[in-house]
Amino acid sequence: MDQPSLESILADLNLPAIRFYSCIDSTNDEAIRWLDSGAPHLALILADEQTAGRGRSRHRWVTSPGTALAFSLVLLSPPLDPHLLSRLTGLGAVAIQNALGKKYNLSAQIKWPNDVLLDGCKVAGVLVEARWNGDALFSAIIGIGINIAPQSVSAVNLPATGLNFPATCVENALGNPVDRLELLHAILQELLTWLPRLSLPDFIHEWESNLAYRHQWVELSTDITAGDTSTPSSEKATPVQFEQGKLIGLTQDGSLKLLTASGKMVVAAVGDIHLRPAADHPILPTD
Repeated sequence: MDQPSLESILADLNLPAIRFYSCIDSTNDEAIRWLDSGAPHLALILADEQTAGRGRSRHRWVTSPGTALAFSLVLLSPPLDPHLLSRLTGLGAVAIQNALGKKYNLSAQIKWPNDVLLDGCKVAGVLVEARWNGDALFSAIIGIGINIAPQSVSAVNLPATGLNFPATCVENALGNPVDRLELLHAILQELLTWLPRLSLPDFIHEWESNLAYRHQWVELSTDITAGDTSTPSSEKATPVQFEQGKLIGLTQDGSLKLLTASGKMVVAAVGDIHLRPAADHPILPTD
């Protein structure tokens, strides 16, 4: 993996600027620095190794040389209402899920809001970071990390204290070696295909139809932020510390809908939140 091979395989996507790093702290951090010096719309940063990669809630994301994909895409003035910003997280997840299915016939699922699962284990994550000019959304960075080779999920690379969710890699699921740049091309192609359709209902349908645990009993924990004013009053996000319910689907802003055992509909916005399958499965009033 190097700059010339990266530019060659991505040439048909017509990205305006590409930067490759053999080792960097974080592709998202580099994207922020590049934005400060004038990064264009759809600028791409790719690293073979990250020393300070991160996911949501400041979780560490390990990227060892030759084992994974770690990249960030810069969006200037993203084509969506700022109240629908969480759709960008869904965009990254949908692009990964679609690419794995189309290229390798792998049945990936999206663990709301930002993880992609293979065989129930985490294979990829998305981190979106936005920059604002007052109330206007100036830019956003979609950061993506994907475990490719078995070494990416070896004991050497995983946290010594264990994982928040079991991990896997594409090659373990596929049973064959994977060309990282070919997969990168497939994901970017999906991103560019869905980006102009981000505000349309069919995007939410695509995200929703590929959710892990849909119509299953799940648990949500930690902070769930209050809904914004663009969300209908019947679908306002509810601040809770812990909630159980059947995963029903998504609202138009990408919030998660749960039906609790008491028949209450809970809407949880994207935030510092963890979703898990529940150990117990109560009978819901609608069952």
